[in-house]
Amino acid sequence: MSQLPFAWDEIAEAKRIRDETAPPPNEEIDPKLEALVTQIIGQVADKWTMLVLEELEERGCLRFTQIARGIPDISQKMLTQTLRQMEREGLLTRTVHPVVPPHVDYELTDLGHSLGAAFCGVWLWAEENMDRIERARADFDARAGVVKA
Repeated sequence: MSQLPFAWDEIAEAKRIRDETAPPPNEEIDPKLEALVTQIIGQVADKWTMLVLEELEERGCLRFTQIARGIPDISQKMLTQTLRQMEREGLLTRTVHPVVPPHVDYELTDLGHSLGAAFCGVWLWAEENMDRIERARADFDARAGVVKA
């Protein structure tokens, strides 16, 4: 079994909360809530946000360079943009220490931790369905004539 980035008790709690807060079938969803969810997904469910979230969840309070080392493919510009967006959304705190050279720490907020727990469900889903997804991809590639390198 692959190592998940979040604790199992957090997954269980996230599932419990999801089940308690899910609208009953056939109940109309508030358009304002639907718009917010769509906006949040667009802003925080991108590759870099998820990787930063995982890095901070696993390693705790980190400096910019420590985060960058943990996510080797991210550029300095993209990491800066991602951290700023996450701070704006309330997912992390940025603490500047008044020393020379400046020392800046990044740490997940409770909101950031709860988002991590929510996205842990995606890990579980992927783990449960990995074989089916790989089979579907192989079938599609065979039908489309895709040649693997």
